[in-house]
Formats: sequence, structure tokens, C-alpha cells
Amino acid sequence: MTSPITSVSTANSATVSADPTVKTSTQADQTQLSSTAFLKLLVAQLQYQDPSKPVDTSAFMSETATLTQVQTMEANSKATADMLQTQQAQTASSMVGKTVQYTDSAGKTASGVVSAATISATPPSLTIGTSNVSLSQVHKVLASGTTPS
Repeated sequence: MTSPITSVSTANSATVSADPTVKTSTQADQTQLSSTAFLKLLVAQLQYQDPSKPVDTSAFMSETATLTQVQTMEANSKATADMLQTQQAQTASSMVGKTVQYTDSAGKTASGVVSAATISATPPSLTIGTSNVSLSQVHKVLASGTTPS
């Protein structure tokens, strides 16, 4: 099928081009196509199809099923990211009052009692003494009142 479409902009400001001579933006990941961009391509394909050679209904159904799969994967990805953020916030808040060992900003192992958890940050951070420590820097969690070895 021949189409006058040369490019379609995706939601993340990248450009998907049908013409290899067209320069594309490299600001965003161009390996992913959002469901909105996919739907725009599908509508454009139907709009500019050759009337003497209409799209096969099985091919159209296949493309519609692909759109549904893309939307489902996007929803699953968002749900997984939300669950990870919730789990990290719960982990950080459960460390308050406990002694932890962590890697400090100089790259050395340090320890201290967690006095607060900031769960609005991604990833959450812990307040240990006067230091703000990312949850990802923690190596060991000890029970309250326990001194690290």
C-alpha cells in the first residue's frame, strides 16, 4: 500500500519516519511506539488506502489486536511502576528506628539509626543523622538497638 505519510510524531517527541532519508529526532527513545501514535498510523493507513485494493479484513483485525496489546502492555507497565514505588515507600518507612549500614557520599560504609523516611522522592530516602541517604544505598538493616559489626 502506498501512502503519502512521511512521518508521525509520537507523544514523547520522537519521530517515526517511513522515509529513510528523513532526519529524525534523537531526543527520546525511538524503539517504542505509543498506542496513540499506533492509532494515528492505523487511521492514516485507512484514510490513504488505495480504493481498488482495500485492506484485508483479517489484516485490519490483526492491527486492531496489536493496538489492544500495546494498550494493555502500557497499562501493565504503569501498574508495575506504581507497585514498585509503593513497595519502596513501605520498605523505607519500615526502616525508621532501625540501625542500617549504607554507602555514604564518599563511597565508604557508614551506619546509623534511621530517624525519618521521605517517601515522596523516587527512590525514597532515609534521614540518618544529618545525612539524606537513598534507599538504594542501604546494605544492611539491623534490629532496633543493635550495633553493626
